[in-house]
Amino acid sequence: MVLTLGQDLTATSQACRKRAKLPRTASSRWFGAPSLTTARGSSCSYGYSAGVELCTDNVIAEYYYDRFHLNLRTAGTIAASFGLANIFVRSMGGYFSDVGARYFGMRARLWNIWILQTAGGAFCFWLGRASSLPSSVTAMVFSICAQAAEGAIFAVIPFVSRRSLGIISGMTGAGGTFGAAFTQLLFFTSSSYGTGQGLQYMGIMTMACTLPVTLVYFPQWGSMFFPPSAGADEENYYGSEWSEEEKSKGLNARSVKFAENSRSERGRRNAIIAKAATRPNDTNQNV
Repeated sequence: MVLTLGQDLTATSQACRKRAKLPRTASSRWFGAPSLTTARGSSCSYGYSAGVELCTDNVIAEYYYDRFHLNLRTAGTIAASFGLANIFVRSMGGYFSDVGARYFGMRARLWNIWILQTAGGAFCFWLGRASSLPSSVTAMVFSICAQAAEGAIFAVIPFVSRRSLGIISGMTGAGGTFGAAFTQLLFFTSSSYGTGQGLQYMGIMTMACTLPVTLVYFPQWGSMFFPPSAGADEENYYGSEWSEEEKSKGLNARSVKFAENSRSERGRRNAIIAKAATRPNDTNQNV
């Protein structure tokens, strides 16, 4: 319903469109196939990064209390350290994404998501299988990679679609809430297995739900494994979200500016390669 009938516009913007006699633009017109695929992949990934964090916050104190027979104060302190790490870990995921993008562009951002979230899932699996308190705490510390993946995912979201940014951000954030509720219901409410086994299953699901990132493809920047499409550029990608009538009214001005700024996502390395490929052949001026 949201994708078909929704409008990512304020009441003021809608009034301006009516005065300009522009047709009502449903989200489905400018929420194109590449953006939709990317939004679904990011929502799935965020569901098992933010979702894993929320589930872990909910069960980790009980896990340490029951498995290692700690008192409630000690178990609560260990569990709180996992949640408090989010103060800086999530932003570090975005920072790593920005650093990688300076040289390798958007492809580095996608690889950053996959590496962080897969590592978070692996350490979550280890956390559920740990047989000693030191190894369990070590696994919990490194499982904060799932929290870092949250920042890495939202480092990509602004580039998916300039016009439908609100919808895509909402879908991604809702994926985290849904992932937490679904995982809690699936792995931590059944009496057929304990919390440790539930953590193992959650780690496996986290690694599996990172795989959709490999399907994310930006025509102008490429994907994790494939180069960009020939002739694709930022102006065409973000300009395709607007009709010719809307462009004639100048409503796409912000998208044009954003497209110019987003050229940095090509990466310094790709820019160097492109410049070398277009450099004219040197000639001997002394001939």
